[in-house]
Amino acid sequence: MQHWEVILFFLIISFVYASVGFGGGSSYLAVLTFYTFPFQEMKLTALVCNIIVVVGGTALFIRHKQVDWKKVIPLVVTSVPLAFVGALIKLGEDTFFIILGISLIIAAILLWIKTQQIKEEGNVFKPGHYLRDALIGGAIGFLSGMVGIGGGIFLSPILNLAKWDTPKKIAATASFFILVNSISGIAGQLTALQGNISYSHIGLLAAAVLIGGQAGAHLGVKKFNPLVIRRVTAVVVLVAGIEVLHKHLHG
Repeated sequence: MQHWEVILFFLIISFVYASVGFGGGSSYLAVLTFYTFPFQEMKLTALVCNIIVVVGGTALFIRHKQVDWKKVIPLVVTSVPLAFVGALIKLGEDTFFIILGISLIIAAILLWIKTQQIKEEGNVFKPGHYLRDALIGGAIGFLSGMVGIGGGIFLSPILNLAKWDTPKKIAATASFFILVNSISGIAGQLTALQGNISYSHIGLLAAAVLIGGQAGAHLGVKKFNPLVIRRVTAVVVLVAGIEVLHKHLHG
């Protein structure tokens, strides 16, 4: 790999995102755009790294019974097939990056709003609305498959704003959502993958996020204020989104 700093960025991103229950796919893609990573590998790399970061946390959430399956199933029953369909869509390079940039900016806004809601709102949670949740899950799943992210960075703030459940159960839901959508997105990509893929590059980045993700999952919960982490993440994602749009709207 020519750019060892990419590995360092992936390690840091996975550490930060794992500490708040996300996979980091959106920021992995942003970093890869700056280093002219082969276009056909970018989404696959981001989704593989997503899975590595969230799989352990998802297993822990399930083991500790933080996943409310009655409320989660409506979200994923539509998101999984639509993530597969989204991954099949062939986008031009500039179109892909414009969609990615807009997605990052929206995600940053949602993240920032979410931090305010957690701090200021009480813990009064509404029952699940299956049709609404299915529509939300499907829309996010489709976007996730198209762009190459897990979708948790969109889902988690929306569920918090809707007072869907406790922050811990929302984090568990987002983690599971990222996992299944990433798997579905990879399946969709592999059916229509073109060009040579450097699996050694993907392997190096996967190893970096394995280390960063494990450290973030364990240290983040104990050492860091999640509100601060989310605000920092929101700013980083916003800057990345603006940079991606600037590069591909004026490039």
